[in-house]
Amino acid sequence: MQRCSGKPRQDWQNIILTDGLVYSPTEKPNGTIMQYWKESAFYSIPLDEVLLLERAAVEIFDMFIAAGDYIVEHPEIMTKMGIPEYAWRQVIKTWNDEPACQSVYGRYDLRFGGLDHPDPGMRVPKVYEFNADTPTCLLESAWVQWNWLEHTGQGTDQWNSMFERLIQAWTRNLGLIEQRLGHRPLVHFACSNEEESGEDVLNTWYLRDACEDAGYATKGIFMETIELGDDGRFYDPDGVHIDVIFKLYPWEYMVNEEYGEPCFRDMETIGRRDESDSYTGGTIWIEPPYKMLWSNKGVLAVLWQLYAGTEQAKYLIPTWFDGEQPAGLTDYVRKPLLGREGANVVIYRDGEATLEVPGDYGDEGFVVQEFVPLPEFPDPDGDSSVHPVLGVWMIDGDPAGLAVRESSGFVTDNLSFFVPHSIPDNADSTYTPQEPVRRYEPPVPAGISRVTVATFR
Repeated sequence: MQRCSGKPRQDWQNIILTDGLVYSPTEKPNGTIMQYWKESAFYSIPLDEVLLLERAAVEIFDMFIAAGDYIVEHPEIMTKMGIPEYAWRQVIKTWNDEPACQSVYGRYDLRFGGLDHPDPGMRVPKVYEFNADTPTCLLESAWVQWNWLEHTGQGTDQWNSMFERLIQAWTRNLGLIEQRLGHRPLVHFACSNEEESGEDVLNTWYLRDACEDAGYATKGIFMETIELGDDGRFYDPDGVHIDVIFKLYPWEYMVNEEYGEPCFRDMETIGRRDESDSYTGGTIWIEPPYKMLWSNKGVLAVLWQLYAGTEQAKYLIPTWFDGEQPAGLTDYVRKPLLGREGANVVIYRDGEATLEVPGDYGDEGFVVQEFVPLPEFPDPDGDSSVHPVLGVWMIDGDPAGLAVRESSGFVTDNLSFFVPHSIPDNADSTYTPQEPVRRYEPPVPAGISRVTVATFR
């Protein structure tokens, strides 16, 4: 694994806007604008390392399944994770559903420095967390970096079969959901109208596009426009019942909002039909309630409890619920159970806080994770080194692609960069490149500023 200097495309800023990456221009705290997409560098990752990451992703997924089984068998752990008791029944029910039919995607954040890294510990992937409920950077992972590879030829392949696998995931999941509902549903897609950069809209739209390619009718709405009817069921602004909805909106927000408890009561009636065979049942939500088990960093403490001392522990970072860490631990990271983009993370070295990231999380509790820093690569274009985190996409339970984000420090935050990757030429390669099924042409989404839309067009 190498970080290479890239050859920027002429007019690349407008190319990525045309590709839909309207949220690349990012305002920094000092008011200046940075580009989230980095064109001046790329990561070259050999095939054997891609295959290693793929195998590790499968083994890690099996471990998360075992952790989920353990939590539902010991539901008191959900109290420590801050999951309200009224949600437990549907968390457990959706977890135990066979065959599973409400989960499309997720993304691990892994530490890995490559098989030739001088530190042997960096040669084995380790999981920092599982973004299992509302992961973003989907568009840039699946589409924008694929176009970069085709345009620049900086590498011969890429770990990226995401769009095809999303189509397959929607086909499988919605086929099972159709049987459960008793009819072919209209699938709603929703995100918040408070996110103004266009990131949530475009990520949601990409998933919607794959769903339409799977043969299903879709409709886009905002979460804030969903209405609770007098019958206790959920409707869109046009009065259409929401049978199935994908939400790019976290469960931890929903359970603390006005409609949280009604939402979980409504799920009890999924599949119900009246005497005239009209559907009178509840709404199916994607991702499912059980994703609260995986997207919560408390699951990392459960994983360590289950696997410490085993062969599988090589993929884990020692983690405990705050207050349960061993005495004498001096180098560690304190993370909120539900934090995002590094918010409220505190790094301790020799028992002293050396970095504290501000934010609005923490009331829900914390985990303590042994300090296991990201690898470090020199940045020829900057004054300091960079630290990449590898995001491995899991689509319908299978590894499907890679996102590399890098930061100047040990915390990957909302000012990190997305850096494309490629697989170098390998005469013995058995990896088959997966082109997108068709060219993705993102529409102009609602809720984006006029200036951005004008550029996007």
